[in-house]
Amino acid sequence: MARQTHLQTDDEAMKLTSSEVNLQKDAEDAADKHGGGGGVGVLRPSRICHLGVLSTAFWAFVFFMHYSGTQGASVLFKQPTFSIPPLLSGNTVGRGPSPPAQLSALAVQAQSPPPAAAAREDRSVPAPADRCAGRYIYMYDLPARFNDDLIRDCKHLWRFYDMCPLLANSGMGRPLGDEGGVFSPRGWYATNQFTLDVIFHVRMRGYECLTGDPSLAAALYVPFYASLDGGRHMWNSTALRDALALDLVGWLARRPEWRAMGGRDHFMVAGRTAWDFRRYDDVDEQWGTKLLNNPGVQNMTVLILETSPWRRTNFAVPYPTYFHPETAAEVAAWQEKVRGAERTWLFAFAGAPHPWQRDTLRPEIFQQCGASSRCRLFRCGRKGSASDCKSPGAVMRVFEESDFCLQPRGDSLTRRSTFDAILAGCIPVFFHPGSAYTQYTLHLPKEPESWSVLIVHTDVSERNVSIEERLARIPPETVRAMREEVIRLIPRVVYANPTSRSVDFKDAFDVAVEAVIDRVAKRRRGDAEAR
Repeated sequence: MARQTHLQTDDEAMKLTSSEVNLQKDAEDAADKHGGGGGVGVLRPSRICHLGVLSTAFWAFVFFMHYSGTQGASVLFKQPTFSIPPLLSGNTVGRGPSPPAQLSALAVQAQSPPPAAAAREDRSVPAPADRCAGRYIYMYDLPARFNDDLIRDCKHLWRFYDMCPLLANSGMGRPLGDEGGVFSPRGWYATNQFTLDVIFHVRMRGYECLTGDPSLAAALYVPFYASLDGGRHMWNSTALRDALALDLVGWLARRPEWRAMGGRDHFMVAGRTAWDFRRYDDVDEQWGTKLLNNPGVQNMTVLILETSPWRRTNFAVPYPTYFHPETAAEVAAWQEKVRGAERTWLFAFAGAPHPWQRDTLRPEIFQQCGASSRCRLFRCGRKGSASDCKSPGAVMRVFEESDFCLQPRGDSLTRRSTFDAILAGCIPVFFHPGSAYTQYTLHLPKEPESWSVLIVHTDVSERNVSIEERLARIPPETVRAMREEVIRLIPRVVYANPTSRSVDFKDAFDVAVEAVIDRVAKRRRGDAEAR
């Protein structure tokens, strides 16, 4: 009983390990074997054991201080951030009970190798890589007048119709059903072509590599809704059209993040064509705003639906389509659907006459398609009619049933219809290289003949070429290969659901952000070389 009480007292005073307790018990048993039987026979070996333990702890402490320096000393008197040190835990698994909860920091350090030694032992284990290295984006928290207030004023954003329903669901619009089998069950919305600013901003809020430290950022994103601002004042005075953009540039110029590179590491989205943002004179009769002619904005990279043919300093990105998938599986299912679609028409055209445009191909296209039994002509009529071009299901049904889809210029060189056609697996037919080839260089293949057809517009307008005959001469095996290439492009030209956190494929957003980061990196390298 005396021996047991003595051991408990020593254990509380010295906080012995299980091995030390076993060593002391062996000494006691030896004393009993020699006839000690009482307390006197126990005390002598126990004190020797304790002296040995103290000596071991002392030299372990000296060894630790030698390798750890003053930092190690400070660690000794802090509560460990973990309950049981990994090395200690590894030594005790399967070897009896865990160390007592009151194990002191000194005992922990005495039983664990010094940090420097541990580092040498773990040298074969690489440190985890920072998967966001070189990909961090700093996103400005702009005053609400530059973005959120525009959404709240959605009823006054466009002269001809209410934009509020189109801005629902983070800019995707209202959800669509399967439209009689035209669409797949998930991921389809009635998306307007001018809501990319909102879609992009919501998607960036969930970007995995956002940072609050501008010095870590590979690029800095300015979430200004330029397309919404431009649309609401398009028929007002030039002063009113330009006011908010001038306010933005002034706000940015006062920020230290801007002054670091004068805005050359900044980017924004302007979801309209360059024609809408490149007014040169302060004349009310001229179209558009002066956003892209502002010196501050010219330092930035602007993601835009169509760049200027004369100044391609910004990146053209795809128009938003109706499809906003969340996973690669949803994309693959849609690709399989359009791959197996029955295509009963050689070529098709969906559009309206543009009588206000001179030198347009549309009258000739209407004439040739209307006269051919192999062309599906979808002439846009009034809203709500069977030929309503704003009916997603009606338009996509035409494209899914055709091998080729004619893509003459729209109000400008490009058309949203090009990306709807790609989405349907319909091979685009262009009449001007500026309608795609010189625009979407980030998202489309460098070999245009692998996925599209170019018929020079003057050949058609001068009636030197029959569109039907030109397309009919393409061998069936070539048509199949071109269609397969078009289908392969689908994930790169759609914008994934911006609210989803399960996107697992590279979409148009990812391609654009990578290009911005690469441009800023090149600019920084150029600045460093110049210095």
